[in-house]
Amino acid sequence: MYSRYGILESPHLYIKCFIFNTLSQERYDHITDSELLEKFYGTGDNKWLGIVLQRYTLLLLGVCMKYLRNEEEARDAVQQIFMKSLTELAKYKVVYLKSWLYMVAKNHCLMKLRDKNIIIPVEDKLQLAAPDNEREELLEKEASLSLLEKALEELNPEQKTCVTLFYLQKKSYHQIVLDTGFSLLQVKSYIQNGKRNLKQLIEKKMDRM
Repeated sequence: MYSRYGILESPHLYIKCFIFNTLSQERYDHITDSELLEKFYGTGDNKWLGIVLQRYTLLLLGVCMKYLRNEEEARDAVQQIFMKSLTELAKYKVVYLKSWLYMVAKNHCLMKLRDKNIIIPVEDKLQLAAPDNEREELLEKEASLSLLEKALEELNPEQKTCVTLFYLQKKSYHQIVLDTGFSLLQVKSYIQNGKRNLKQLIEKKMDRM
């Protein structure tokens, strides 16, 4: 009855358990999405994933209503998206869950419209043209961002600060000097060494995956 990570194989049984497990999720309002996902990835306990997914029920229902224009179909679609998310999230680490769920929901609805031979706007057809490729690309990007964030935390404080300001916040050497109080020579050294160390850390983490 149970698959990997304790997920119920029967969708109907799972939905009942999903609702039951999330009725008291108010207790977890102080925990961020990222923290809940980390608990899921760290323990394999599907409860944590149920809590974080439940937070986006209304968002997903709204997206599905926008495209399907039928409440019953939209609710069914949300359940299917939950099940699909469970499978995908058990395989890949996602950083920006909200945008990822929106993409999954939109593609799911567009596929249902296409199966019904309903006319799809041109801009949505472009997205639907290769939904599997887009999903894989987004998942790879999410995994890369996750590795980058973890590797950044392992740099020394000076390197982490300068690398973040230079590469992520796009600040110039001069701006970093003003923001940090480091000398220009120090800033360049921290960025150069930080970049090299970051590359090595990411490669090591990828080797262990």
